[in-house]
Amino acid sequence: MKFTKMHGLGNDFVMINGFQEALPADISQLAVKMCHRRFGVGADGLILLLPSDSHTLRMRIINSDGTEAEMCGNGIRCFALFAKEQGVVTENAFTVETLAGPIGIEIKGDNLVSVDMGCPVLNGPEIPVVGEGQIIAQPIQLLDKEFRFTAVSTGNPHSVIFVDDVEQFPLSTYGPVSEKHPFFPAKVNTEFVQVLSRQKVRMRVWERGCGETMACGTGACATTVAAILNGLTDRTVDVVLDGGTLNITWEESTGKMLMTGEAAFVFTAEYLG
Repeated sequence: MKFTKMHGLGNDFVMINGFQEALPADISQLAVKMCHRRFGVGADGLILLLPSDSHTLRMRIINSDGTEAEMCGNGIRCFALFAKEQGVVTENAFTVETLAGPIGIEIKGDNLVSVDMGCPVLNGPEIPVVGEGQIIAQPIQLLDKEFRFTAVSTGNPHSVIFVDDVEQFPLSTYGPVSEKHPFFPAKVNTEFVQVLSRQKVRMRVWERGCGETMACGTGACATTVAAILNGLTDRTVDVVLDGGTLNITWEESTGKMLMTGEAAFVFTAEYLG
């Protein structure tokens, strides 16, 4: 099976062209095997390029633990460049079907991709999180400490927690506890964030089904929304991640989030299983 390895700011993926490759029935097991960093290719997730009945293309993303994610902001930028490189699309702007709904993409050149991430979901049951209405700066107990989280869905559920010093924060201690906290019936991605200015924040992320990753596009969008809801930043923010920086705008007029960032090819090879 031919595949391509790509990354979006260090969030890495195995890409497979479903138009050309015969895919096994158990995609979940394939993802677990290919994404293993010692016995496989190594990646945060497996992304499939597929036909769509309603839009230009369809994207499926399977996490390294075999669970399927609704969407992935870094992954969809890789998906856009991969689709163009494979010749499946010729135009620079198109729409992709995902489990989170249709996503508009524009390739800007030089590996730069802008993604219309749609409107954030802020109603508790729709995120989903236990609680009604908007969940802003709500207390949550994680092990020995109480934090305050803001809940946002940007295609998948996020819990955003603001801290004083994110570089020294013990992410691997509190991230897994947050992921499986009873507040989040579908588990949750948790962003721990330090505000640097009205236009810049520093974010680290614990992703459900993956653990700590170098970048998370939907998490950067959720972080921007949460920062604005808490009165901490302006509506356009540079989100600094371990793997690089994403520019996020939450448009006041439309309510939509626009994410712009890079994606890159690493190599193409054949998987022998």
